[in-house]
Amino acid sequence: MDMKKLTAEFVGTMTLVLVGCGTAMLVGCDAASGCGYILTAFAFGLVIVGMAYCVGNVSGCHINPAVSLACFIDGRMKLKEFFAYCVAQICGAFVGTAFLWLIFKGAGIEDKTGGYGANGLKGVNNSNFVGIIVEFLLTFIFVLVILGVTSEKGNHGSFGGIIIGFSLVMVHILGIGLTGTSVNPARSIAPAVFATFDGNFEPIRTLWVFVVAPLCGGGMAAFVHKLWEGK
Repeated sequence: MDMKKLTAEFVGTMTLVLVGCGTAMLVGCDAASGCGYILTAFAFGLVIVGMAYCVGNVSGCHINPAVSLACFIDGRMKLKEFFAYCVAQICGAFVGTAFLWLIFKGAGIEDKTGGYGANGLKGVNNSNFVGIIVEFLLTFIFVLVILGVTSEKGNHGSFGGIIIGFSLVMVHILGIGLTGTSVNPARSIAPAVFATFDGNFEPIRTLWVFVVAPLCGGGMAAFVHKLWEGK
């Protein structure tokens, strides 16, 4: 297994969680206040822009198991590599969340999300069904953009990373007020686990939604992309 690719996925996912979830913890994600909501959406998207040009040429900058699954279904990687990518991404997410724990706990800074930026279903009135629909659709759209931009038939030149990053901003603008926007199982798993350390067990109870729905959405995006590409 290529350790360069795995370390790139580790660092990329660590950065996504550190900056994205960290921004949410610092400024809050209340749609009524607006500013924190938009800042968080852009924090996640801008990380993708930066990492796309930093590790994209090393690992493809998946930093998301749903993206890796789509690439596997699309024939861009083998099964063994897919699982290795997922492990690296989840480990990176845990290290990123651990840094947030050290920063916020160490300095006594209030976590305005109450759970390290963990996802939840309050915005959809605690409906598992609606949460699954939201995460499925948002992931489907996001991953479909990625597959199209990175397709051999695509012609986006050096703008690919910017397009993908802003597509993540786009889905966050809708999704933050509903589910906190996961579209990435690794990003959801680590904060949910760390939230339990503070006695907040709600994120871990609903975690399955933010693992199953993004993976299904990414998988569906891959099948649609293959249909469009005539594969």
